[in-house]
Amino acid sequence: MIRVMVVDDEWMVRSMLRTILEAAGDMSVVAEASDGISAVEEAERHQPDVALVDIRMPESDGLAATARLQSLPRPPRVIVLTTFDLDEYVQTALRNGAVGFLLKDSAGDDMITAIRAVAAGDAMLAPSITRRLLHTFTEREPSRQAKALEQLDVLTDKEREVLVALAEGLANADVANRLYLSEATVKTHVSRILSKLKLTNRVQAAILAHRAGLAG
Repeated sequence: MIRVMVVDDEWMVRSMLRTILEAAGDMSVVAEASDGISAVEEAERHQPDVALVDIRMPESDGLAATARLQSLPRPPRVIVLTTFDLDEYVQTALRNGAVGFLLKDSAGDDMITAIRAVAAGDAMLAPSITRRLLHTFTEREPSRQAKALEQLDVLTDKEREVLVALAEGLANADVANRLYLSEATVKTHVSRILSKLKLTNRVQAAILAHRAGLAG
């Protein structure tokens, strides 16, 4: 079972999300929180695998909560769930360690797919957000592209192949099929890529690959 925490200041939204997620059959909502401060407390107490976190909340917003959650000994993988798709929110959420970003009008099946993906080690962004995000982050000015390519010098040829696949949005299973590797090997490569590049998540790796011109 995937252990999920739902963080939203509206009890009706939390109740709706609980109903949707627990109907999936492979998820259990183990904690709820109405603000960022209580989210950290509940995460410490219940150790969820994934946290769905709203942005605009009292006391401590979802962006600050995401950063605090990532500092825990056993941090949950955070999907930011919001009605606001402003670029600055997306960028801050990713810098603070979020691995997914979905709008609240996303279909229930999309939310379930996102949770399963991040629980398995992948990343999930709403398609409309992904297009704008990559455009924002990957302006190919010669100096930025050269710097990005220089950062990638630490990678082996196989790690570069995996990185390109990540930049195309492929999940671990799809990367494994393309490169004739096992999923376990792909996960190992992804971990090494993030470690070598000093990145927090796969989305940041994809942005760097696009900036370097390795992916279209």
